[in-house]
Amino acid sequence: MSELPPCPKCESPYTYADRDLLICPECAHEWSIDGSASESEDALNIKDSNGNPLTDGDSVTVIKDLKVKGTSLVVKVGTKVKNIRLVDSDHDIDCKIDGIGPMKLKSEFVKKA
Repeated sequence: MSELPPCPKCESPYTYADRDLLICPECAHEWSIDGSASESEDALNIKDSNGNPLTDGDSVTVIKDLKVKGTSLVVKVGTKVKNIRLVDSDHDIDCKIDGIGPMKLKSEFVKKA
């Protein structure tokens, strides 16, 4: 069995190969076997409501009251969300909000803090 390199992002030794990509199961980082960044990372260009580019780990502030579907909770204006994760789906941001829990937000309703 050949030895795969550790994850360049979190240094996890548990990487695995999937076609022409290496994947880290701990932090979900993907990179090509030759060492360059994956194409999906390069294509992910998400901006906040003011046009500032967002990256994984940024802190953002909510700019509008947002109702939480299925509950009576509301994410209030000015709520600061730390350590966001960008995703490629209908909602751009995965995060955890104190007092509410895991959430998916659209980048048009946040600004970079």
